[in-house]
Amino acid sequence: MTHSGRSAKGERSTQLAQLGAGAVEFRLERRGPVTVVLFHGGHMRAGLSLGEEVYAEADCSVLVPSRPGYGRTPVSTGRSAVGFADVTASLREHLGITDVAAVVGVSGGGPTAVAMAARHPALGRRLILQSAVGPLPWPDRRTHTAAQVVFAPRTEPVSWALVRTLLRRMPDAGLRMLLRDLTLLTAPSTVAALRPGDRAKLIALLSRMRSGHGFLNDLRELKATEELTRLMAGVAQPSLVIASRHDGAVPFAHAQALAAGLRRAELVESLADSHFIWFGRDWTTISERIHAFLLADPAS
Repeated sequence: MTHSGRSAKGERSTQLAQLGAGAVEFRLERRGPVTVVLFHGGHMRAGLSLGEEVYAEADCSVLVPSRPGYGRTPVSTGRSAVGFADVTASLREHLGITDVAAVVGVSGGGPTAVAMAARHPALGRRLILQSAVGPLPWPDRRTHTAAQVVFAPRTEPVSWALVRTLLRRMPDAGLRMLLRDLTLLTAPSTVAALRPGDRAKLIALLSRMRSGHGFLNDLRELKATEELTRLMAGVAQPSLVIASRHDGAVPFAHAQALAAGLRRAELVESLADSHFIWFGRDWTTISERIHAFLLADPAS
């Protein structure tokens, strides 16, 4: 059973499916006959969009589920990367989607995308990983400790309310604070390098983020394990791994480990100043590479 949902201001409309494993929130934007399944990273949910224009330009439909603990997906619905990959396979069947051009994993959604590619190879002809968590320790101890306070269920709403207030009243200061841990460069230089349009998009995105129970679940579940390494070895599809050396949230070493562990992987280095590769000065070039990858023969 599927229920429609009302979207908050500035968000895209989502729906709620009741599956055997539990409820899962999702957004399905139908275009062409083939679909891209996209797993967002931390603090993101199905109603938010980031870097999806390239799939629209390739005439692909897009299916975006909210991972466990984000949006209206309970943390109990497929709590682990493997568990939620299986849930998404069921969702795909529930929606009657038969042709998946690619599975995309962004940041903390990377392990789920890898799991889906490995466990359900018929459901995705390609794998795309963007600033994705790989088979290395993540996050660092300082981030893990701070998150237990800032994103705990009782404090998470207050934390994001303060973020929204700061971004509204002092946007540059807010961006510098939020990008500080997302770049290996200085936050002021990273903010100063943003183009006006990208700056506005980033402020709008950050102002709508929430963590719910999802981010703490990510910290519990997305640990470096032999399971992710084993799953990577089982991915036969062509893979595109995209990351920046300036990423302060997910070190570039994760991308290198993913590219080394996936059998048919190509590593694309972004010139972005931070974790947000979509706002890098070479994103147009990278988008063209993704577009070509989507249209290429996966058997080649």
